[in-house]
Amino acid sequence: MSQALQASDDVLTPHHVGAEMPRVIAQRLRDVGLVVLEGMASRGEVLALASRVMDITAHRDSDPDGLTTIRDTGRHLDRPGFAGFTDKELAPHTERSGIATPPRLMLLVCGRPAGQGGECLLTDARAVHAELVENRREAALALSEPRTTFFGAGDGHAAQVFTAHPAGRVSVRLRLDGLARWSPMVQPHLRDLWEATLQHQLSLRLAAGQGYLLDNTRWLHARQAFTGDRLCWRALGEPKFELPVGFAPTRMWCRD
Repeated sequence: MSQALQASDDVLTPHHVGAEMPRVIAQRLRDVGLVVLEGMASRGEVLALASRVMDITAHRDSDPDGLTTIRDTGRHLDRPGFAGFTDKELAPHTERSGIATPPRLMLLVCGRPAGQGGECLLTDARAVHAELVENRREAALALSEPRTTFFGAGDGHAAQVFTAHPAGRVSVRLRLDGLARWSPMVQPHLRDLWEATLQHQLSLRLAAGQGYLLDNTRWLHARQAFTGDRLCWRALGEPKFELPVGFAPTRMWCRD
C-alpha cells in the first residue's frame, strides 16, 4: 500500500470528549463526515459515548455489550472477511458492505497502540468521486451502474460503488478484497478506483484513548500492518440525530 498523505487542514484535529460532544459530533458529521476524538480511557467510556450518539447495532463479531474487540487473535489468518482480527493491512472499505443497508456510523477507539505500524488510513469518498468525475469519467460512470458488484460471501449484496440519492447526494459502498466480485463492465476501471482512493488517503496514528467516528456512507477506512498487541474497540450503529446520507458531490455531472 502506498504512503498515505498527512492532512493539510483540521479534519484530523482531535476533539476532547465532554458534555457537549454529541452536539459537536452531529455538526462535524454533517459538515465533513468525520470527527477525531480523544479522552476515552476505558472500554466503558467508549461504550458510553457510542450509546449517546448512536443506536448500537449488534452483529456477528460484536461482544454482548455491542462493542467489537479488534486485535490480532492469531486464529483468523487467511479467513475472508476476518482480516481485521489479524496484524495484516486492511484495504479501504465500507463497514459491513455485504448487507443490504450498512450501518451509518462507525466508532473506532484505540485501547492500546501497536508497537510499530497500525496507522488508520481514511479516505473521503467525496474526494474520490470528484477525482473520477473530473479526470476518469468512464470509471465514474461504470462504478455508478446499478448492481455491478457483489459484496460479501454467498449471502452478500449486489450493489454499486457510488449510489445516487434524492437531492443529488451520493453514497459509497466498497471493499477491495476477495469478497468483492466485479462485473466485466467495472473490472477495467478498478485500477482507476484504487489509485484515486489511495491518492486521497489520510494517515492517522491513534494513541491510547484516541479514536474517530465516521459516516460509513461517505468515508472509507483501512489500516496498515502492525506488530505488537494492538487493541481497539469498535461500535457500529445508527445516528441519534439527523444525518443526510453520503455527500454532496463537488461538481454536478450527467450520464450523457
